Amino acid sequence: MKMQLLEIGSETEQLSACKLSLLLGVFTPTNQVERFLKFARKMLEADQAVLAFHNEPYIWYSSRQGFKAFCSPGETCLSSYFEGQTFIDHQHAQYANLVQHIGEFGVEANRYLAFDLRMSDGVSIGQALFFDLKQESFAPEDIAAVNDFTTSLIHVIELKADHAELKDMYEQQAALNFSKTKFFQIIAHDLRAPFHGLLGFSEVLAQERETLDESSVQSIAEYLYDTAQSTYNLLESLLNWAMAEGGRFIYHPINFELKQSTKIVCDVLNSLALKKNIQLIDQIEDDIKVYADINMITSVIQNLVSNALKFTPIDGTGKVIIAANRSDTDVHISVRDTGLGMNQAQIEQLFQQSVTASIKGTAGEKGTGLGLVLCKRFIDLNHGEIFVESQEGEGTIFHVTLPAATNAHQALIPEQIIKNEKVKV
Repeated sequence: MKMQLLEIGSETEQLSACKLSLLLGVFTPTNQVERFLKFARKMLEADQAVLAFHNEPYIWYSSRQGFKAFCSPGETCLSSYFEGQTFIDHQHAQYANLVQHIGEFGVEANRYLAFDLRMSDGVSIGQALFFDLKQESFAPEDIAAVNDFTTSLIHVIELKADHAELKDMYEQQAALNFSKTKFFQIIAHDLRAPFHGLLGFSEVLAQERETLDESSVQSIAEYLYDTAQSTYNLLESLLNWAMAEGGRFIYHPINFELKQSTKIVCDVLNSLALKKNIQLIDQIEDDIKVYADINMITSVIQNLVSNALKFTPIDGTGKVIIAANRSDTDVHISVRDTGLGMNQAQIEQLFQQSVTASIKGTAGEKGTGLGLVLCKRFIDLNHGEIFVESQEGEGTIFHVTLPAATNAHQALIPEQIIKNEKVKV
């Protein structure tokens, strides 16, 4: 077998998997892997060298012809040969076995020298190997110098790894602070208006009660109740949205009958449908099961049905229909209304996380503007899809696709796909 060398560039498509190599700038002008191998070769007067980090798809090769990469055959870990030592030369007890192992990759040389790259906690992260056709052994003083040089490389890796971790933590904190800022902006924007009304009418009741008749008091009381209720719903949506943005929702999927969710939703919203003189129709069959988080899906369906009721006419002709059908792998849910419909510009803005004025419903209802953002977030967490069809004046259909329940679904188990590639070395 011969080594299959690759030019570093377009062919190294798995470079993103080389985490430690990337830390050392392997694809940049300040390539510390190349510098280490080149300098160490000169110290040892070795013609060729390779460096391999564990679990990385490429091995880095240095010679007088330059610096290149070749695909890792998967059996390049040499840690077991070192027996607690930091390097293996011709005097090491495992030298012959090491040479035999390396020979299986098609490497032909007369002398070999290997260094184990160990972190300060003793964990091996890879090996560096130097070899050529010269007959004399590597000089002990040169080996000691390269051993110290290898230790310096490990320190650089540890520092860069710590820096990368701190950078990630900083970026996460910056993103969290940005989300908090955005959250407070939304709070200020959406709560200012209702509180103006609450304070204004509360002041009227507190200071002008004697001048009001019972009808006026009743009207103000109804306004205060409705506004307080809608403001509470808004605040609840804001808090839910903030938790979703912070990743604090716990995704707990189970097999459950979709009818369980739609029955809850219809029981909650049926009084609103009756009040608006709209037919709320649940066509979900009892045997349709999905694999999802029941709380999230119930929230999604409630949001979609609530929106449908909000924009459906109250003249007695309006209908909101919940339906579903199952394929081999998915369950398709639809929430259809005979309401106002939307134009293309409105459709494109539906799932955007932006503060926009909510359109009033057919009975003057106000919305929070965050319900569909949460729906999209929940559906994404449940590995599903959500999209909408609508035309102005012809109603709207929200489509949701979720994984169908199977006997294999007991708990959330991430799939791990292991690809074994045989590479010509």
